[in-house]
Amino acid sequence: MHWLSHLLFLALLCLARALSSSGNRLLVVSEPTAEKEKYSKFWGDLESRGYKLSFRSPKDDKLSLFQHGERAFDHIILLPTNSKGLGPSLTPKLLLQFINTNGNILLTLSAESPVPSAISSLLLELDIHLPPDRTSLVTDHFNYDTVSASEKHDVLVIPQQSPLRKDVKNFFDVNGDIAFPRAVAQELGASSPLLIPIIRAPDTAYSFNPKEEAETIENPFAVGSQVTLVSAMQARNSARFTVLGSAEALENSWFDANVKVQGAKELKPSNREFAKCLSAWTFMETGVLKVGRVEHHLSSISESRSSNDSAAQLDLLNPKIYRIKNDVTFNIELSEYLFDHDAPFAPAHEDTVQLEFTMLSPFHRLNLQPVSKTMNSTIFSKTFRLPDQHGIFAFRVNYKRPFLTNIDVKREVTTRFIMPSSCKDIRAALADCLRSSDCVLVQRNQPNDCLRPPLLETLPTRCQQLKRGYGDCKRGMIDMRKRFRGNQPIAVSKELEGEKPGQLYAGAGFASAVKATSGDEDLKVETVVGVDGERRVVR
Repeated sequence: MHWLSHLLFLALLCLARALSSSGNRLLVVSEPTAEKEKYSKFWGDLESRGYKLSFRSPKDDKLSLFQHGERAFDHIILLPTNSKGLGPSLTPKLLLQFINTNGNILLTLSAESPVPSAISSLLLELDIHLPPDRTSLVTDHFNYDTVSASEKHDVLVIPQQSPLRKDVKNFFDVNGDIAFPRAVAQELGASSPLLIPIIRAPDTAYSFNPKEEAETIENPFAVGSQVTLVSAMQARNSARFTVLGSAEALENSWFDANVKVQGAKELKPSNREFAKCLSAWTFMETGVLKVGRVEHHLSSISESRSSNDSAAQLDLLNPKIYRIKNDVTFNIELSEYLFDHDAPFAPAHEDTVQLEFTMLSPFHRLNLQPVSKTMNSTIFSKTFRLPDQHGIFAFRVNYKRPFLTNIDVKREVTTRFIMPSSCKDIRAALADCLRSSDCVLVQRNQPNDCLRPPLLETLPTRCQQLKRGYGDCKRGMIDMRKRFRGNQPIAVSKELEGEKPGQLYAGAGFASAVKATSGDEDLKVETVVGVDGERRVVR
């Protein structure tokens, strides 16, 4: 029964685990109890998904985002405050440090509460601009709720929006309209590639200050699609920062309210479903990519053999060295974390995962194709021919898309020239000679030991000549004088016949062998005059 109690404890621990892939410690910075009760249903949804909520006041002196150099929380929700400033633990520097250490932040704004200076400075650092007037809000005289905002038109009803691009996955698709009461406009800078608009305002919307009583609005802060209601920034370390322009959209009253647009029926908005999608993406419950196995091998290896563990032990998988013009196969296993499990990853309809075979710049950029699926992953593969270029290359998968965590996988390999056939012939002849020698047959030594002194001198002359010729052939592969012409093929037959080949230059003979002398040859005598004027005979 003891093991049963342990099993039950592990099961309860798994049930209590947060759905987030990066932790369940959630800090909520808000005003005291009154604000907490407004969002009770939103807090209940988060707790049902396994988050441990800690409510703190923005000016709490005991609040600290870090303890012993590590994050004290995994995620932060910043609600609107009535004060113009935040406490010493919520400075822009500390919030940026929280993001740099893989922390996620959900920031909510409201036109009824002034934006603290620390938040304005933080948004400027991220190239997100807010209206200069602290009380500005977004108004639309065509897409507004006729029930709650029949006069001010400051409750926008946004219909279901299409994805940002056709090659981008949509994690915020809800069935129905979304109500944004008294939203603060955001304008995203064009200099940062990390900023992503999630929901834009309709073309008829604009931002203005309601305290300016005028019949016409001159020089509004932003109009139409320039107005962003919900935006996000995914850092290079995949940490996420989301700005929701309407904190009231998360309140209980708008989870249960009914809205009506001119000429349409009264319907219940999908604010609760949108709040779940938005918080799930921000806290890394969705859009998290994981890399499994990464393999590359020669295409001549069958699939069943490449998946065997013994194949890896024989260096058939992921070799460090290839030959030029080899046909190779590259495989990568990708999965996508969705709430509480890993699922097979599927790119957007018009998107592909690409493989680069690169040195300083890509020699190949190829689309990886899904070839198989498991219960929680997809295997992407591509077979191609290596370029006719030697050097150090890298298989690289650099996949970066909006709303998805970044993938950058690199495996370095070396490509060399193809070994000449002459060396293969000499190697085969040397192996046959060793197998038939007394050093191996009689004395029962290993072939490698027979090729080293002192056993090398006991080998037959033919084996010694073959060893010397094989060494010369291998050195010729890296000899710059023979790099292009290669080794002289006829040297193989000479070594096999026991004859020493002549000296080679660039793969061809340039001098004959030294002639033997008997000592009876005629000496050539010359007479020279020295510096002192005397004659001398030189033989």
